[in-house]
Amino acid sequence: MSVTTASRLRMPASLNALRNIIVFLMKSPTSLFGLCVLALLILVAIFAPLIATHDPYAQDLANTLQAPGNTHLFGTDELGRDIFSRLVWGSRITLTIIFLVSIVVGPIGLAVGAASGYLGGRFDTVMMRITDIFLSFPSLILSLAFVAALGPSLNNAIIAIALTSWPPIARLARAEAMTFRNADYIAAARLQGASPLRIIVKSIVPMCLPSVLIRLTLNMATVILTAAGLGFLGLGAQPPLPEWGAMIATGRRYMLDSWWLVTFPGVAILCVSLAFNLLGDGLRDALDPKQMNRR
Repeated sequence: MSVTTASRLRMPASLNALRNIIVFLMKSPTSLFGLCVLALLILVAIFAPLIATHDPYAQDLANTLQAPGNTHLFGTDELGRDIFSRLVWGSRITLTIIFLVSIVVGPIGLAVGAASGYLGGRFDTVMMRITDIFLSFPSLILSLAFVAALGPSLNNAIIAIALTSWPPIARLARAEAMTFRNADYIAAARLQGASPLRIIVKSIVPMCLPSVLIRLTLNMATVILTAAGLGFLGLGAQPPLPEWGAMIATGRRYMLDSWWLVTFPGVAILCVSLAFNLLGDGLRDALDPKQMNRR
């Protein structure tokens, strides 16, 4: 037995599976691009104070609308603030939105879908009709309605996005649960006296988790665009927060002469959204049982 094989056998199953997924993603150029962009986003957000060249809130009215150059890498805005520094600090806001929406949407959608798919009956009917109501409205329009009711702010925007993003996750988890609820191991668990809650938590949810993770990753692009849209409309992050959508909103009045005000925030939104889509596609292939059997 080689040293490599022995080390793999000693490695916990979860770490070994994670290692295999990362290796699989790195073999695909598109998935590797997504991983690199997201890793760069995380590093920029963590080391923002070291990377930013200026104070993102400091105004310099003597250097307003300055073109990109040596002093200001991405130029300045209408108040003389450094665009590059604001983009760097804005990455923290983007990651905050992604993280908070994920920890709310994932568990809610997974719990509702798994319980509905396994229990069925009236519970399934009621929960799916509620889900259909949310799905009948475009996510941005529904988010606008929630933010208008709660008030414009970054926290309320996150709440609104989370409230409109869980129904697709619930639908997917329900479909997965309905395929597993009649399986032999579920019947064996019932015969042993396991309660429905234990079966859902121990048997149904782990089987639904890979599909939900993939869908959640793909949904992050929509979440970022919705957050940018709310910021652009003035209902998300409020000035002077360096949120990318809000930066585009303030720069659109000067975009004909000062293109950099909207170009760099737009490119940042494009790259991060594209990275999540490409990473989601890669995860879908990596977690495909057929691909796993080949590996």
